[in-house]
Amino acid sequence: MGWKSLDDMELNGKRVLLRVDINVPVENGKVTDATRIERIAPTVADILAKGGQPILIAHFGRPKGQVVSELSLSVCLSELETTFGQPVTLVETLEAAEAGTLPAGIVLLENIRFHTGEEANDASFAARLAALGDVFCNDAFSAAHRAHASTTSLAKLLPSCAGRLMQAELTALEAALSTPKRPVGAVVGGAKVSTKIDLLLNLVGKLDVLVIGGGMANTFLGAMGASLGSSLQEEDLHDTARDILKQAESIGCKVILPVDGRVSRAFAAGAEYEMVMLNADTKLEDGQMILDAGDAATALIVKEFKALKTLIWNGPLGAFEIEPFDQATMASAKAAAELTKSGDLITVAGGGDTVAALNLAGAADDFTYISTAGGAFLEWMEGKELPGVAALQG
Repeated sequence: MGWKSLDDMELNGKRVLLRVDINVPVENGKVTDATRIERIAPTVADILAKGGQPILIAHFGRPKGQVVSELSLSVCLSELETTFGQPVTLVETLEAAEAGTLPAGIVLLENIRFHTGEEANDASFAARLAALGDVFCNDAFSAAHRAHASTTSLAKLLPSCAGRLMQAELTALEAALSTPKRPVGAVVGGAKVSTKIDLLLNLVGKLDVLVIGGGMANTFLGAMGASLGSSLQEEDLHDTARDILKQAESIGCKVILPVDGRVSRAFAAGAEYEMVMLNADTKLEDGQMILDAGDAATALIVKEFKALKTLIWNGPLGAFEIEPFDQATMASAKAAAELTKSGDLITVAGGGDTVAALNLAGAADDFTYISTAGGAFLEWMEGKELPGVAALQG
């Protein structure tokens, strides 16, 4: 493991600099999805219970080192207070925090990215932050792939630990990929192979089964010789796709591509479609598009799920946002959820589209773990070292 948790820290009477991710969606000055705020509540509660004072450090948007009033964390205050059940005081400038005694109770420092020293990972800026606290707790796994002052340098200046959300993320991901119960499989979907080459290359060496779906699958089918009409694919990556298939075969990782698909001439809700068998000999006409995996493909995927002990999920199997091209994603997600519920499968999922799809399927609550992180989740699965995690390991 290599990192400490809150259970390892003495916090009574200590000021705890708590790095969190509350970069939540906002419309008309109101938080529209408080999931990220709700996920940090256990860490805040535990710090308070141990006699510590949480001093929250967070970013919001991309102000690029400038004070941008529209990106003030004040928009989160009401939701934070509702979630924590007590007042939260916003300290508007770092200078104000440095000038004297911080207010009692939960404190929120203004958007840390208003300072150029944050993204530059400036040592002197990190030292200014460190002077405000006695202990550093990182609960922002979703920012752990960034080597910023508040995610990495602070950890080297103060006694440090992972918060409850960070702890849960790391425990779940280590269990899914580092030391999984086997057989282990993954669903990797979405539009483009180009965004997930590193992910695929890393996974084939660690998995027993790899299910490839969405537009990505078209690139692999095209690489095998299929003529796919107007389907989304990246023809310049056919060689890469063939290399990944060869590597998987040499290692013994079974790759599952859709054996049939819903093919339509219109990318629209309620569009007519036909079910077409998909293989190296498939020949679609111009104007025809594969928009979802078919029923036979879905049945094959669910059959593979039943033989697994661990499943990692990143990306949909089709155009899940519009009916009737959501069917493969919905049916497969529900099957994975049922297997998890019955105790037969450990399921870990992450990525924006993935979480949205699992929520639409009503499957998210039954998955073992859903990551709130996007880029950090992907980089972890790509096998990359995350600076924010490495810093906690000393």
